[in-house]
Amino acid sequence: MRDENGAPIAFGDTNRFHPGFYNHLCVLSPYRDFLKSYIADLFEQVPVDGLFLDIHHIRPNANEYCIEAMLSKGLDPSKEQVRYEFYKEVIRAYKADFTAFIRTLDKNCTIFYNGGHVGPQIRNTFSYNTHLELESLPSGGWGYLHFPLTARYARNFNMEIMGMTGKFHTSWGDFHSLKNKAALEFETSMMLALNARCSVGDQLHPRGRLDAATYELIGGAYKQIAEKESWCNQAKALVEVGVLSTEAFMEGDVRQPEPMLGLVKMLQEGCIQFDIADVEADWSPYKLLILPDAIPVHDQLRLKLKDYLKNGGKVLASYKAGLSIDGQSFAVEEFGIELVGNAPYSPDFIYTIGKVGEGLPQTELVMYERGMEIKPKPGTEVLAAANVPYFNREWNHFSSHQHTPSTGRSGYPAITRRQATIYFMHPVFTQYARNAPLWCKKLVLNAINMLLGEPMIKHNGPS
Repeated sequence: MRDENGAPIAFGDTNRFHPGFYNHLCVLSPYRDFLKSYIADLFEQVPVDGLFLDIHHIRPNANEYCIEAMLSKGLDPSKEQVRYEFYKEVIRAYKADFTAFIRTLDKNCTIFYNGGHVGPQIRNTFSYNTHLELESLPSGGWGYLHFPLTARYARNFNMEIMGMTGKFHTSWGDFHSLKNKAALEFETSMMLALNARCSVGDQLHPRGRLDAATYELIGGAYKQIAEKESWCNQAKALVEVGVLSTEAFMEGDVRQPEPMLGLVKMLQEGCIQFDIADVEADWSPYKLLILPDAIPVHDQLRLKLKDYLKNGGKVLASYKAGLSIDGQSFAVEEFGIELVGNAPYSPDFIYTIGKVGEGLPQTELVMYERGMEIKPKPGTEVLAAANVPYFNREWNHFSSHQHTPSTGRSGYPAITRRQATIYFMHPVFTQYARNAPLWCKKLVLNAINMLLGEPMIKHNGPS
């Protein structure tokens, strides 16, 4: 694959004198025929239970094969977004072709095309897999929030899902290292809790000898799995909240958007039973739908939200979620608010009163990220106001180390309610991803309780 300058598109370091092997190969080139012959030879030589085809990334490819194909379709290959969308379709067609080809060699082997992430952007290729494997090695760059984010989406497609981590202390290929025992037990327990099977990767030494300590570590985790396994077979997730994924509205190879990471962290700590969903999903199982921070609303989504609310659903939204595609107004009229524009002050301060502030001291609490100033329509209740500072701390208006304190004067509504909807003017989920203010979590969980009533599950353990 080539970029706009004709240089190879690589996964990581592009210096040819550095160790590595991650040049991306184009599946619209003769490589495709080579790969088919290679797979056919594999089936002739050895028994194959399944194929794991690795590292499929969608890139804005500008090599001669793709340029020629784009021109033949009347597309402009000089535009990066055109190249990206074209290669997305190339990858989809390649997966369809290869699954059909593999089935001519074997009717039953498992097939999975890995790309390091399973999300809305590759939803249209799920059917070419026999199952979904969720590569998510926390110490290898994915982090501990990636697996629950992915699993809560992938488990909704009537396909078996498998969590995939490794025994490595850092990332793949970390020879002679061992993950902390507690870490592996935490990961495999999370897999079971989210309806996934478990896979723990090792890498065989070139001498072909297994390392006993590695399998004592993995065996210890699997001993715990064996004790729970009968409770996990045929288990189904019971949920009451759906979350609309911001990934579905983003361009490029987006895997862990901040609003989603903050939301997963917040809701799991709050014991909320939830799924990650997209526009095409069936929302009827969810009593409440959350639109976190960055969900632009096109006509199809606007109508689906209207129907969802009409049929008894509840909606919680924050910041730019609910705005029209051009960002100039709210497309969801059921919120009962009008957009004024970006909030004139940042930081500003929520004054917590009433049910939405339950469990918090009655004081002003800083909201670090700039919000959207709104104006409530008649009949819309203001649950909390944003108090404003004396001025924004800038080069010519100076105060303290970080920001200016509050005047104690209300500037504009911070949290509003209109019937079955609650809206937060601040990007509370992005904020929670960045530095986890407890008050942001409390305010959101209180709002969820106001809309849901008695939750499905409660516990008195730690968050």
